[in-house]
Amino acid sequence: MSDGANAEIGARRVHPGTIAIDFLRRAPQTVIGLPAIAGWSSGRGLGWILLAAAVVGAMTLFFTWLGWRRFTYTVAPNELVIERGVLSRSRRSIPLERIQDVSIERKPLARLFGLAEVRVETGGGESDEAVLDSVSVSEAERLRAALRGHNLEVDMFSVAEGNVHSPESAVAATIFHMSLGRVMLLGLFGFSLVWIAALFGLLQFFDQFLDLGWDQLRDWAQVAEDEVRARFSLAAALIVAGIALVLGVVSGVVRALLREYGFTLRAGTGRFRRTRGLLTRTEVVVAMRRIQLAMIQRGPLRGLFGWNALSFQTLGGSNDPSGRQAMAPLAREHEVARIVDAAGLPPFERLPLRRVAAGHVIRSLLLALPWPALAIGALALVTPLAWLGLLLLIPMAIAALLQRRFHRYALRHTSLQVMRGVIAQRDWIVPFENVQVVTLRASWLQRRLGIASVLVDTAGAGGGGAPDVVDINLPEARALATGLVERVG
Repeated sequence: MSDGANAEIGARRVHPGTIAIDFLRRAPQTVIGLPAIAGWSSGRGLGWILLAAAVVGAMTLFFTWLGWRRFTYTVAPNELVIERGVLSRSRRSIPLERIQDVSIERKPLARLFGLAEVRVETGGGESDEAVLDSVSVSEAERLRAALRGHNLEVDMFSVAEGNVHSPESAVAATIFHMSLGRVMLLGLFGFSLVWIAALFGLLQFFDQFLDLGWDQLRDWAQVAEDEVRARFSLAAALIVAGIALVLGVVSGVVRALLREYGFTLRAGTGRFRRTRGLLTRTEVVVAMRRIQLAMIQRGPLRGLFGWNALSFQTLGGSNDPSGRQAMAPLAREHEVARIVDAAGLPPFERLPLRRVAAGHVIRSLLLALPWPALAIGALALVTPLAWLGLLLLIPMAIAALLQRRFHRYALRHTSLQVMRGVIAQRDWIVPFENVQVVTLRASWLQRRLGIASVLVDTAGAGGGGAPDVVDINLPEARALATGLVERVG
């Protein structure tokens, strides 16, 4: 590769180790096909079975090699060209000016072979525009530098494993790091029972290898149900709840360790570099000029103990469909403020924020309560115990009443700042220059209450919550929308 940022790289193939990685990835499919081979070879002896398995393995390896051989990539002065296909050839051209970001990911097999996966994102969709799997770590770093239009010698970031260094790597200072204890604490806050369902799915997959049928399990379940009905006690219920709690906590901790282990955020000239992951090690560089807004989140438990989560909405470079980049999954307020300041964003200030209109409470109650109340009333025609469900409406009513207290907004010197949410609270910092569209909207009910909402869109947003200001008096809504448009212009 030439050192020039725009010099062309001739057509290249990914690393030969990709053949071994792809072959190992396809191994489970080959193993699933072994019973069919055994059935075909029935009565022919063990030699035929081994021969058939060897033929299938050799064919898989050959086609894997052929796919590797026919896959090439070229970095031209103005585009990235990827050609692939054995029988049907395809040529994909990605203009370099469209590339928003390039990330490096190292999955367990790739790390075993000393390789990395390069993901190219253009911001034109929720998935990556191109994936080069796999190249050497040094080649991944050179590719990222070339695709971004930077010379490798002046790239301030080095590879996480230290295989590549640059003279200005010392400029990148660590501004946030999560210790093992903090990652595990994040897992405790991320209590989940999802993995329990995955465990039962795994048991069902391996059912044919276990001397255990679902009919037998159902019989055991019926026996257990009869025993529970015969000997039900509060202690038994607490034991079941305790087991579920432990499984949920363990699954949350494991998930956090796999995703956030070794989370480190470094800041250099105009960029952040984030590395994280236990088995799959990912490295993403976020250009500060592509940051559209900052969002600070507090869950019901983490907020109670003073913990926050910070993410940036960016133009690209995220596998999250919302386009957000996690910058600090579990951080104190001063740590969040340091990262926000490093990004060149104004600090979030709660004191100047003003509440939305009182009509927000009325609308929230009218939207939240009628349908559950009607459902409970319908069930009450069948069983009188359904009236106890009205107790569930009490927390819903309290949440609706509190929504106005936690929903505030203000136009600051350089940004729109919004806070919203009762149980899960969110704060937004939106620089005026990043506001793309301002919409003034009033539904039928809002018009009757004399209120309206101001919807704010930024580039790169794909969901996951927007910094909208909901239910403010109509004159104030018009003033807010006009003020945003004037500041954007």
